[in-house]
Amino acid sequence: MRLETKFVQAGNRRDATGAVSFPVHRATTYAHPALGQSKGFDYTRTQNPTRKVLEEAVAEFEGGVRGFAFSSGMAAVHAVCSLLAPGDRVVASDDLYGGTYRLFEQILRPLGIQCTYVNTSDLTAVSAVLPGARMLFVETPTNPTMKITDIAGCAKLAREHGAWLVVDNTFMTPYLQRPLELGADLVVHSATKYLGGHNDVLAGIVVARHEALAERIGFWQNSVGAVLSPDDAWLLLRGMKTLALRMERHEQNTRRIAEWLAGHPAVTRVYYPGLADHPGREVHERQATGYGGMISFEVRDEAMIEPVLASVRVITFAESLGGVESLLTYPARQTHFDIPREIREAAGVTDRLLRMSVGIEHPDDLIRDLDQALAAAEAVVSAGLRD
Repeated sequence: MRLETKFVQAGNRRDATGAVSFPVHRATTYAHPALGQSKGFDYTRTQNPTRKVLEEAVAEFEGGVRGFAFSSGMAAVHAVCSLLAPGDRVVASDDLYGGTYRLFEQILRPLGIQCTYVNTSDLTAVSAVLPGARMLFVETPTNPTMKITDIAGCAKLAREHGAWLVVDNTFMTPYLQRPLELGADLVVHSATKYLGGHNDVLAGIVVARHEALAERIGFWQNSVGAVLSPDDAWLLLRGMKTLALRMERHEQNTRRIAEWLAGHPAVTRVYYPGLADHPGREVHERQATGYGGMISFEVRDEAMIEPVLASVRVITFAESLGGVESLLTYPARQTHFDIPREIREAAGVTDRLLRMSVGIEHPDDLIRDLDQALAAAEAVVSAGLRD
């Protein structure tokens, strides 16, 4: 079956009652048939029927051997980092989500796990810092400046140096990009975003390509217990049924908005892989089947940021991404605030940068909203200059 069909059929024909929508199993404990026997479910932290169906579905979507559902995207990233030990080193993209950077710097570094940041778009630069590293952690496209990393190239380098390649596939989803098929060892998702798709569930996903890594992630998941609840697992299953449709509409809207923003006099730069001049576009097109629904752009003057955010009416000024509603975020003060300013700006996350998660509304309404918000911001700045 094609992915579109797999998404829709997730959970169907899996329940003994014939329920098309797999039920929510809220039980925390399960009866044993006899001493030393189990029906496969003993305690819901270890395994739950609803979570199990979800985990098997995401493993199939990503082409892995096993999937694991966690209580948040950061819990999923932390579970992957459980593979590391004091003295190990991680090489990571220099343009990471701020929460991942915070985990590496404020939690792992004090435990003796070091992290080296590099522009992973440059394989030569990656090769120079990879010797001795235990893990290569990449986002592609990165959050928020949409840098593109060659997944297959990084996988080859990681194998040569005995490191695991971990890819955060949140922006692309398995509908548009499947890193395990390109040689990655682990894929992580903030499933809160596109997989859930409706801004109503907090969840994280890990999918492993090899059984040995799956065993270790499974041990960590059961031991620590940051598992996804049955109700949230059901919400995630339901959200993924429309993933293909949503991603197609997200992308259609985003391409139109990116082209419009690129021609706006108040916008100095647009980051979107679907634009012809986006760095790394050819690499992206080799490893993905679309460009996604995320866009970042710089306005001409930092003083425009606040009035833009105050003026949008259809688009919501809020953190997060990947839902059906369009959201506008200010990374320097929100998602990437924990990254020191000099590091943040070196990676392109300036005080003039806005990130937009383009929803599935009518694109004309979104463009009209951006147009009036930018006009309002320009008027504020112009009035300030006159004063």
